[in-house]
Amino acid sequence: MTYKEQLDMNRIPQHVAIIMDGNGRWAEQRGKQRTEGHIKGVEVVRKIMENAVELGIKYLTLYTFSTENWNRPEQEVSALMGLLFKNIEEEVFIKNQVRFRVIGDIERLPAEIQAKLNKCMEHTRDFERSCMVLALSYSSRWEITRAARILADKAAKGLISADAIDEKMLSGVMTTNFMPDPDLLIRTGGEIRLSNYLLWQSAYTELYFCDTFWPDFNMEELCKAIYEYQQRERRFGKTGAQIAQENK
Repeated sequence: MTYKEQLDMNRIPQHVAIIMDGNGRWAEQRGKQRTEGHIKGVEVVRKIMENAVELGIKYLTLYTFSTENWNRPEQEVSALMGLLFKNIEEEVFIKNQVRFRVIGDIERLPAEIQAKLNKCMEHTRDFERSCMVLALSYSSRWEITRAARILADKAAKGLISADAIDEKMLSGVMTTNFMPDPDLLIRTGGEIRLSNYLLWQSAYTELYFCDTFWPDFNMEELCKAIYEYQQRERRFGKTGAQIAQENK
């Protein structure tokens, strides 16, 4: 029996975030250039987006390029930017009725990529079936610092009281304020860390790590992660007895 066949379709996570790791190592193991791994990884992004729509996942957030990735060799960064520009295809989102969004410091991206991203977001903004979010030039520390500056500026101008700042207000100025926090965060490629990704939002997110390199990730791997998620009890600081009582 496949993992997909074992899923409880009434308990599909609303928001799945993924750290797509292992493109370069996948290529190197096959004697290919690292860029070949990124090309294959882009193909997987399209398939997983369609898989997510099929499963009923409302938000799929993909860690595409971190602020730290700017420190990679210039040739690799240039190749990644070229791939990004080439593969932002709004027709794919329109075909699947998927809204496209971006989080991150996109002003650091080349102007032509910014324009293409904005155009795709504009043309898909009314779709409600699902939403795919790319984390581009993104890091949690950058995002939290940005949010703190926004609130500090408002407090300095007398628009808010410093004493009024709470978790809800801080979440409201995060770049992710249009969607719920992730229910499930998946990292491929064998590494077991969050790498500065959605740290604020993942306070109670279920974490799943697998050895599969991103270019080999597929529907069954996604379903396996969701199956593992469904075996867990999410307590949010409460006891198991409290959760059982609430579910009666």
